[in-house]
Amino acid sequence: MCLVVFAWRPGHDVPLVLAANRDEFYARPALPLGRWEDVPGVLAGRDLEAGGTWLGVGPDGRFAALTNIRDPRQPPVGRTRGELCVQFLRGNLSPGEFLADAARRANDYSGFNLVVGTVEELWFLNPRSGGPRPLSAGIYGVSNADLDTPWPKVERGKAALAECLAPESTESLLNLLHDPEQAPDHILPETGVGLNTERMLSSVFIATRTYGTRASSALIIRADGRRELVERSYGPYGARLGEVRVEF
Repeated sequence: MCLVVFAWRPGHDVPLVLAANRDEFYARPALPLGRWEDVPGVLAGRDLEAGGTWLGVGPDGRFAALTNIRDPRQPPVGRTRGELCVQFLRGNLSPGEFLADAARRANDYSGFNLVVGTVEELWFLNPRSGGPRPLSAGIYGVSNADLDTPWPKVERGKAALAECLAPESTESLLNLLHDPEQAPDHILPETGVGLNTERMLSSVFIATRTYGTRASSALIIRADGRRELVERSYGPYGARLGEVRVEF
């Protein structure tokens, strides 16, 4: 997943409001949002190539989302990062305990950002920038660098999210995720992929022939335990393929 923006408001009637885009090659096989028969209680999309997920919810209000680190110099590492989300969702460790354990195992994976939490607490880990840390109230964004790295798509997504909080709706969250505007060249990051690719990756919503936004997810978690999760799926050139909507 290449963009996650979220408002964390502990003590609020709606503590978590989140919008996220998963960007990937269209040829990589995946299942849309659904219940995992082999992992009871987990509701998530599923990467069929490696078996993990990019975003999901689990029992007891558990939530997890993951992005990778864009760094062409990093060598591939054997284990899939998507299994980290599944491990948290199916487990019983607190968010802080789980991320402490994940930090100890970080060398088993290529670079990642991982957000995990419950209704009561939300934690973040990027092993390259430091250890696990609890998040205080605020609006956050992460793409393929670190938390709140001011990439254009992160700043644009956070600003749009701030306009979607009164009242919160999954439709407004999905709308902010469908923003195709590319950033001007002078504010693009330099991540080693070349200017044309930096331009293509700079928009919130990406649509090309072979690579782009595969899934847009909107999640609203309420303090009383109610959750709304919607996922829209897309194909080449941004063609809309379907939608899964769950309230529980």
